[in-house]
Amino acid sequence: MRWIWRSVAVFFAVLFLYQLWLFAHVCWWVKFNPSSSAFMDTRLEIMQDKNPDAELRQKWVPYAKISDNLKRALVAAEDAKFVDHEGFDWEGIQKAYVKNLRKGRIVAGGSTISQQLAKNLFLSTRRTPWRKLEEAAITVMLETVMDKQRIFEIYLNVIEWGNGVFGAEAAARHYFHVSAAQLSADQAAKLAAMVPNPRYYDRHRDARGLLLKTDIIMARMNDAEIP
Repeated sequence: MRWIWRSVAVFFAVLFLYQLWLFAHVCWWVKFNPSSSAFMDTRLEIMQDKNPDAELRQKWVPYAKISDNLKRALVAAEDAKFVDHEGFDWEGIQKAYVKNLRKGRIVAGGSTISQQLAKNLFLSTRRTPWRKLEEAAITVMLETVMDKQRIFEIYLNVIEWGNGVFGAEAAARHYFHVSAAQLSADQAAKLAAMVPNPRYYDRHRDARGLLLKTDIIMARMNDAEIP
């Protein structure tokens, strides 16, 4: 029994130190920009397995130099209550659960922008109960330490938008040959529509579903509130 209690104590000590490590990173990123993310590192590793010379395309740009069109499009598409909630959209989670239950498979997600950022910054792509718990813990850290504008700024710069394409600036250049600051409303809506499956839409840019979703986002953008 003594060894069992010691093992449990060691486990919780390691868990605490890991959470402290995560929290230290979140605090650092309040003022300093992350150079990469766990998801970016994973994608680069996969790409380099096929081509050792593969590189990611990403260029950090400050919040003020990203088109408000893109900000509104992403809020409209991904998290309409972003500026109001504290990291979790409980109503959205409930609706997604009911929809998935009705379909018998996962067809909708209730993740907020803060949750997506938590996952992309730190976690693997494997779907496990442990990962969801860790995602929730990191989301609380982000919302506690950062304001909404900083959370959104980091999100805009690390989100995936194609095969090896990350962040608003690289996406704007890749798809429309303009800067992130110059994105028009329809261009921004199309980029936002690509977020759930960016590598697929990178190869199928005129997919019917993508065009339909773009129109829906365009109709919602004027009502989107951004930080």
